[in-house]
Amino acid sequence: MDLTEQVKAQALAEGFSACRICRPWDVPEVPDRLQAFLDAGYHGQMGWLAERAHWRGAPQVLWPEARSVIVLAENYGPEHDPLEVLEQTEQAAISVYAQNRDYHDVVKKRLKRLARWLISEAGGEVKVFVDTAPVPEKPLGQAAGLGWQGKHTNLVSRELGSWFFIGSVFTTLDLTPDAAEVDHCGSCRACLDVCPTDAFPAPYQLDARRCISYLTIEHHGPVDEDLRGLMGNRIYGCDDCLAVCPWNKFASRAAEVKYHAREELVAPDLAELAQLDDAGFRERFSGSPIKRIGRNRFVRNVLYAIGNSRSPRLRGVAQALVDDPDETVAETARWAAMRLADVANTRAGARD
Repeated sequence: MDLTEQVKAQALAEGFSACRICRPWDVPEVPDRLQAFLDAGYHGQMGWLAERAHWRGAPQVLWPEARSVIVLAENYGPEHDPLEVLEQTEQAAISVYAQNRDYHDVVKKRLKRLARWLISEAGGEVKVFVDTAPVPEKPLGQAAGLGWQGKHTNLVSRELGSWFFIGSVFTTLDLTPDAAEVDHCGSCRACLDVCPTDAFPAPYQLDARRCISYLTIEHHGPVDEDLRGLMGNRIYGCDDCLAVCPWNKFASRAAEVKYHAREELVAPDLAELAQLDDAGFRERFSGSPIKRIGRNRFVRNVLYAIGNSRSPRLRGVAQALVDDPDETVAETARWAAMRLADVANTRAGARD
């Protein structure tokens, strides 16, 4: 095998699900697309997208010496239907990818092993990235033939569906690039139509300010009242647009056990989660990506779900937090308690 084929074989041996190659400059459309996204204000509070736009828009600027990008897919497919929990309104819906270990740690270790192997075999220099640097991973994934950016803006694979992480190894070595993938969405609108907050202004465009993943993870402070009721019981991320993709018929359960859902995170009880203090939160979510949003933002999300539960039983849980030291948590608790009081009053009136 030549070096490129050896790299792909080694990537699979390390546990990656797929491996493709492109050049850093194979994404010339990214700067204009990124600027249009920023100009529309779709990035919300994610100021780091604008601050590093010159790198995110042009990978060759991030590291001019790089000649090839090895783009890798890491399957995290669930064994359960992530939409089922949305009907269990007293339970919490947590995005599939966050139901066990933090993927950043798992993928980066695998990337580093592959990078060390590459240096030992062929020399050169390498840099590894997994969602923590200004790298346009999804466009690079499409340029490398790993998948295509669907109408929900996420990468879709004909072999893996929508359930995979993306990692990359930049190298100064010249590897043989793969052909770019083409769009296979056709006339399908499933991902657009399922979005509970209408976060897609048009196909292939995302207004993050309305996206539940953004609202529950990146957004600081109170969520706009017109969006709160649309969040349902989703307290960390949202899988709706991924879960309905027809290409998931080819998806399979993750081989990596660190991505297998912890039973207590598939549909945890909202009342229990709302009562977590800072120490309890950090202990419960040690090693989880959820830990990075902190107790206050997490409990804020739980209270939105409680307010949407229509369960008078949970009113006391919300009421217990109306004087929380965190102003946003306290305000959200009052909102949730009032909504549940309205539910109780409506039901009492109906009985009368």
